[in-house]
Amino acid sequence: MATGGAVNRRKFLLASAGAAAGAAYVWRRGRTAAPSITGTMAGPSVDLGHLLRDGGIPEPTDERQVPVLIVGGGVSGLSAGWKLQKAGLTDFEILELESEVGGNSRYGENRVTPFPWGAHYLPLPTEESRIVRELLEELGVIEGYTPDGQPIYQERALCFAPQERLYMHGRWQDGLMPVVGITSRDRDQYERFREIIDHYTHYQGADGRKAFAIPMTFSSRDPELLALDQLSMRDFLFQHDLVSEPLHWYVNYACRDDYGCTSSDVSAWIGLHYFASRDSSGFEHVQVLTWPEGNGWIVRQLHRKLEDQIVTGALVCRLENHDSGVRVEVYYPQENRTETIRADQVIYACPQFLTPYLFAGLSDERTSLVRQFEYAPWLVANMTLRDFPAPDRRRTPLAWDNVIYDSPSLGYVVATHQSVRTHLKETVFTYYYPLSDGAPADERKRLLDTSWETWVNMMLTDLSRPHPDISDLVRQVDIFRWGHAMVRPRPGFVWGEARRRVAKACGQIHFAHSDLSGFSIFEEAQYRGVAAAEQVLTALQVPFTSSL
Repeated sequence: MATGGAVNRRKFLLASAGAAAGAAYVWRRGRTAAPSITGTMAGPSVDLGHLLRDGGIPEPTDERQVPVLIVGGGVSGLSAGWKLQKAGLTDFEILELESEVGGNSRYGENRVTPFPWGAHYLPLPTEESRIVRELLEELGVIEGYTPDGQPIYQERALCFAPQERLYMHGRWQDGLMPVVGITSRDRDQYERFREIIDHYTHYQGADGRKAFAIPMTFSSRDPELLALDQLSMRDFLFQHDLVSEPLHWYVNYACRDDYGCTSSDVSAWIGLHYFASRDSSGFEHVQVLTWPEGNGWIVRQLHRKLEDQIVTGALVCRLENHDSGVRVEVYYPQENRTETIRADQVIYACPQFLTPYLFAGLSDERTSLVRQFEYAPWLVANMTLRDFPAPDRRRTPLAWDNVIYDSPSLGYVVATHQSVRTHLKETVFTYYYPLSDGAPADERKRLLDTSWETWVNMMLTDLSRPHPDISDLVRQVDIFRWGHAMVRPRPGFVWGEARRRVAKACGQIHFAHSDLSGFSIFEEAQYRGVAAAEQVLTALQVPFTSSL
């Protein structure tokens, strides 16, 4: 899950997750004598969030002044705080509704290993991703540079081999591009698609910019390229007479993986961006940085730097611009208390779908623009196993990323893959399931209405195809439900008016979230947060060196 911006991906102990969900579960495998599977069901604080819609928040009783407030502690909000702190401005607060920061890059931990609750990797940064390199240098992940200027990465952060594999037609293969049982026609179509991707990877628009860049703001505005945003990725393939079933599966998998949507719901511009925005063709193994807790490792480092400025369990329930600054009302559910904070500048690092509930006096025009932002629901499950599955008959080694062809899921990553321990028996599989088959509202309802037992049965059935012994190995399944995991980059949205106009500051309120880029990956979330922070530093006349 790329997300991003965000996904992005602090200890979140399973015991507290179960308490937050209000339930723990035990599942027994019918008539078998295998031990019970226990687990939890957790997710963002839906009930607290619904207070914004339904009311019931007490009036403010206290008031105080804070120069800068950051609303939201996901990757965008943490990145904004990181930039303010680097510029020497430390008189700010990051307000986060949840008990932990990180957004969809948050992580969990049990006695076996840390593991991701969302975003689980970061591709090596492109040349344009200067802010990512700046952060990775500071965190010691980039240890230096070669004579020709290429970063030298910390070995432990680079994904260990084997990186990825695909289960297809009863066997595992290396890599995710289907090759088992394909025809010569499929191979020809693969080659034609590869040529298209290579063309766009090296193409520059009439404005001299790369066709597809990360962050996306550095991409070309050539009208010929932007026209791709009006077309779905699936239709783009058909327009080029690319009809190979395994090729369509692969492209659809990529769209579901990064955007939570099928290829028919994703614009061709963003679909091609997936393959052509990196420094090498998207058909190659893209080297990634990863940790047992996924991008939660980065969140952990940022949390340590910003610990004095972070306030968790804080529900911002109203923002109102005034001539002298911004009036912010904050509800603290643990204390059942609301206070007013007057801020000179505010960075709003939350998804746009919340703005109609938070912003006083929001215009009908802006409300209409915000309604065009749609969000994809996801489910992530961490499955604790007492032992690794038995090797297949070809003894294909377990990879970090393991995908099943034609599955409703995206497969699983192995949280212990990066472990340097020589003897491992237990492990954790992080299982990803985007709910992308129907309308987002319907899929969100399915996510929330489906029981823990039903989800567990679905997962075990899915994983039993490559791992017949999986139900005897799983001891615990902890589920996290993301109702609004990431913005949906459907046709016409990424380069449409709504996204561009909503990204503009509103008085002293500056917007920072990956949905302002139209899709959710770490680099976009970080860029939006740092850009908003630099707007605030400029408004406050604080000197700084731009990271953009």
